[in-house]
Amino acid sequence: MADTATRADVQHAIDALIRAFGEHDTTAYFEAFSPDATFVFYTHPVPLPSREAYRDLWAEWESDGFRVLACRSSEQIVTFPAPDVAVLTHRVGTTVRDSTGTVELDERETILFRRGEDSSWIAVHEHLSPQSITAC
Repeated sequence: MADTATRADVQHAIDALIRAFGEHDTTAYFEAFSPDATFVFYTHPVPLPSREAYRDLWAEWESDGFRVLACRSSEQIVTFPAPDVAVLTHRVGTTVRDSTGTVELDERETILFRRGEDSSWIAVHEHLSPQSITAC
């Protein structure tokens, strides 16, 4: 179980990441992830092995007109499976602009954080899934 200060520090890292994403602040958003972070997105055919790979994909999306307009996080659950590891699971409502116009997304996300030597928390893995899947 994490102490109050640790929980507050993790929540600060979570809030900063979500705020940067929702404001399309790519510098702050990508700095919230470790260079060795990995990413699994249901919208992309293969896992991304690094922050750089994700940044490259993001740049492709932007060249097609992609922009995050807003992000809402709800149903947050933060657990601590190890002293220097925190896991956020939450529901994410995102408004984006893409080549088709404005799109509302409803997704589930898990983000793994690790505590660094300086006691700051950084994201090391993100897994994004659709909120609901319709059977065929």
